[in-house]
Amino acid sequence: MSHNKFRGDFKLMQNVVENERKGFWKKFSNGIKVPHTLVIIFSIIILMAIATYIVPGGSYDRVIADVNGQSKTVVLNGSFHYVENEAQGLFSVMQAPISGLEQSAEIIAFLFVVGGAFSLITRTKAIDSAIAKVVSIFKGNELLIIPIIFTLFSLGGATFGMTEEAIPFITILTPLMLALGFDSILAVGISYLGCIVGFATAMLNPFTVGIAQSIAEITLFSGVVYRSILWVITTIVGIIFLMIYARKIKKNPEFSPMYKLDEEKRKKLNKSENEEVKFTLSHKIIIASIGVCLAVIIWGVLRKGFWIPEIAAVFLITGIFAGIVGGLKADEMADAFVAGAKDMIGAAMVIGFARAIVIIAENSQIIDTILYGLSSFIGKLPSLLAACVMLPVQMFINFFVISGSGQAALTMPILAPLGDLLDISRQTTVLIFQLGDGFSNAIFPTSGVLMACLGMAGIPYSKWFKWILPLQIILFALGIIFITCAMMIGWA
Repeated sequence: MSHNKFRGDFKLMQNVVENERKGFWKKFSNGIKVPHTLVIIFSIIILMAIATYIVPGGSYDRVIADVNGQSKTVVLNGSFHYVENEAQGLFSVMQAPISGLEQSAEIIAFLFVVGGAFSLITRTKAIDSAIAKVVSIFKGNELLIIPIIFTLFSLGGATFGMTEEAIPFITILTPLMLALGFDSILAVGISYLGCIVGFATAMLNPFTVGIAQSIAEITLFSGVVYRSILWVITTIVGIIFLMIYARKIKKNPEFSPMYKLDEEKRKKLNKSENEEVKFTLSHKIIIASIGVCLAVIIWGVLRKGFWIPEIAAVFLITGIFAGIVGGLKADEMADAFVAGAKDMIGAAMVIGFARAIVIIAENSQIIDTILYGLSSFIGKLPSLLAACVMLPVQMFINFFVISGSGQAALTMPILAPLGDLLDISRQTTVLIFQLGDGFSNAIFPTSGVLMACLGMAGIPYSKWFKWILPLQIILFALGIIFITCAMMIGWA
């Protein structure tokens, strides 16, 4: 009896300790207060403005080069020279967000149009009825949907550079994730994050691997086997991370950083469920039209060079078609469209203000100076250490030059020859560029696509930053391991 009593007391003690531990971490986590997204971005704007008074101006000469049959402006290695610094005063800094909104007009217009189009589709109740159908199919196996969708998006990012195309999916996936007992963060996680994981370890992405390899003067899409291995590893890691998180919020919804903010969305879903919306013929036609819409977009991107205006136009056509089939009156369609566009205003402001950071750096001509200083520093390091340091350097540059092809044109002419001097193969240098460019797209507020996805899901950047940071650390560590392995095996 005494033995059993001891075991019981020990078990009780364990439970108390475990509860205390959980309570501590809950208090610790809740104690971390991340400011509003605009506060974060404006703080970075101020820091960048201060940097313009400290960092001297500089510039590389640019030349027009043929890259995969396309004319690209690339920097000329060894041409760096200092220029007069244009420090940004108060008035210039205050103008930068306005210029940011102007320069981001395309992605902002895309948000308004897609938000409005999906609001039209939502008003028809077609998505509600389709979600109810999906929920019934996956009932009891809700977690299975995560690896399926994540892998598809990751494959899209790895093959044809899918990123922008993920934006409209968010509007469909957000209510689906909530209906399955998850949260809105998972909607962005299984779609946009999937794209980014695939984008970073891409085997055939023409916008990163293709351009970078061409500039580095190595065989186009060579090294596909090693990259495929990395893609499999990172995709599995991403799936495991999301499934662990999904399992936690399934058991305890309050664990989600979006719990309170998702409450309003859940109320709407519960209301729809109580109304028992039937999956009618018109709903089936509308859902089919969405499928056709997505197929046209994928075909257009791969075959016809579709970009944001074309993708937005396809969704606008789909939204109007859905409104007509759903029996909405003209005024109802107009009201729904305006309401959907209105929901995107916050995201639009964030995108414009984030762009202001880059504008200040460009106007003061300090980006090339930063790149020159970093490359000079790398050149003094041992080869393996230099290769590993290149990764955070590429990530840092990606903060300012968020375009994958633009970053390749800026950094590869400098880092590829530098790698030759340090016994870093050009294949490895291209990989470093890929990883640095790709992974950081999931956390930097200067990424218009990231901010657009968050806007679609109604997720504040501060909440996303807090959630994604642990995965970013894991992905960075994986990147270092991948680079080290490439160096150790002499990958070329």
